[in-house]
Amino acid sequence: MVRSNNETLDSLVARVRACTICAPELPLGPKPLIHVSRKARILIASQAPGTIAHESGKSFYDPSGRRLRSWMNLSEDDFYDTSKVAILPMGLCYPGRLPNGGDKPPRPECAPAWRDEVLSHLTSLRLILLVGSYSQHYTLGRGSVGERVKDFRRYLPRYFPLPHPSWRTGVWEKRAPWFQGEVIPALREEIQKALA
Repeated sequence: MVRSNNETLDSLVARVRACTICAPELPLGPKPLIHVSRKARILIASQAPGTIAHESGKSFYDPSGRRLRSWMNLSEDDFYDTSKVAILPMGLCYPGRLPNGGDKPPRPECAPAWRDEVLSHLTSLRLILLVGSYSQHYTLGRGSVGERVKDFRRYLPRYFPLPHPSWRTGVWEKRAPWFQGEVIPALREEIQKALA
């Protein structure tokens, strides 16, 4: 999929949005979601769009997005301002549901096809939020999400590991008071530094 280094980001995004490499595996068909600009200071590296994101065309346009925006202390306008925040999931299309509930993992074809090429255009990034296990495993190798989140300082200043902000995380947060006490204030501080 790689083209010339002289390709513009707009041209690349148009190619990404036209992608159909895993169309036969996608229950709702291909609809790659990518929110990027060269000016973005923060990148949210997440899992894959859910059904609401697929329908709306906006990543994190659901309760998990509200939770993530709350963690980051960003308004909806700032969150979707690509000159501030870019969103590049590991899988760009909704992958479907697992038989026992929950979304399927991101399609394995997606990140190798597009990720590095898109990232090469995001030259203003100061902070990458690794949201959930898929982005953390892809970027940092296998490991425990909880341990990485607790030891977030080890990955700064480039990366900030976070759990996926699903409703299940609310249950986990109750057992991990250090998350709201230590991680969230530090995350907000790093967000403000990256946007300054």
